[in-house]
Amino acid sequence: MMKIPFLDFEGLHSPIREELIDAFKDVLDSNWFVMGKQLEQFESEYAEWNDVKHCIGVSNGLDALTLALKALQIGAGDEVIVPSNTYIATALAVTNVGATPIFVEPRIETANINPDLIVAAISKQTKAIMPVHLYGQACEMEAIMDIANKHNLFVIEDNAQAHGATYNGKKTGSWGHINATSFYPGKNLGALGDGGAITTDSDELAHKVRVLRNYGSQEKYKNEVLGYNNRLDELQAAFLRVKLKKLDKWTEERNRIAEAYINELNDTSDIELFSLADSATSAYHLFVIKVKERKELQSKLSEAGIGTLIHYPIPPHLQECYAHLGLKKGDFPIAEYLATSVLSLPLFIGMNKESTSIIAKTFNQTFTI
Repeated sequence: MMKIPFLDFEGLHSPIREELIDAFKDVLDSNWFVMGKQLEQFESEYAEWNDVKHCIGVSNGLDALTLALKALQIGAGDEVIVPSNTYIATALAVTNVGATPIFVEPRIETANINPDLIVAAISKQTKAIMPVHLYGQACEMEAIMDIANKHNLFVIEDNAQAHGATYNGKKTGSWGHINATSFYPGKNLGALGDGGAITTDSDELAHKVRVLRNYGSQEKYKNEVLGYNNRLDELQAAFLRVKLKKLDKWTEERNRIAEAYINELNDTSDIELFSLADSATSAYHLFVIKVKERKELQSKLSEAGIGTLIHYPIPPHLQECYAHLGLKKGDFPIAEYLATSVLSLPLFIGMNKESTSIIAKTFNQTFTI
């Protein structure tokens, strides 16, 4: 029996193994491990790739979101609109600065925040909208930016899953006033440890983040604001520079794998595929389906040696850490439905057509019995 894991790094890292080792040697031989040339060069290269003026490397994706909010001076008494079905980090960043996350439901067809529902969630306390490009698909950014501009709100893109996705030809991570991404190892652009970044076209916001991430300091031992230690280290920056060169090719491969799934999965009433919004593309960080008998399918796939995951089984408003918000089951029915029905199938670099065919065959057999 051919085993297919949910995620496998072998096909990703083997072809670039020597380049990664050379990058390690460069950092080791430089004897400079924090805030050096590798970080400076990566920031420049990523900013150019993402079509923005500034990239600021930070310690991880959650810290990127938190620092973005801090740079906008969002805090206690403020509200930030976030999707009701996002990963918990999106909401945690809002809470970390003392503000309150206000959940808005997604479109069930795309799993991304529904712009038609945002206006009703805006109050006098609202300061920003934080769209999440979930599973790798770009949100409907033109509509979101129009709403933000009309109501004088900031937009912070959570771009942790969508490196390379576009809306109307413009890359995610380049739409908002300030945006955050993650380089967690499993991301489309992943470090060999943790990492993240902030992107922006604003000189002022970029300056604020650079100061905040480094103890509130531009000059050593002179601390102008209350800052943090949230820096992306030289080694991870060096690894990311190697991987960034391959990212566009990897995105094309992810799209080919997703297309194979779409072509091979039987169209039945038992499952439903997510659709792309008009003018949106996906970087396919994940290939996610909605399935009625999720437990049965997951069990069948496991018996066949096929790994799957659930992203995400509990929506933020039902997490214990947000009990103080007084929200309950039934308040966000679309997020709750997705939490009980979504299943992520294997999708990784180096995955061949035989693998997608085996998975599709196992799936199709399960629902034709």
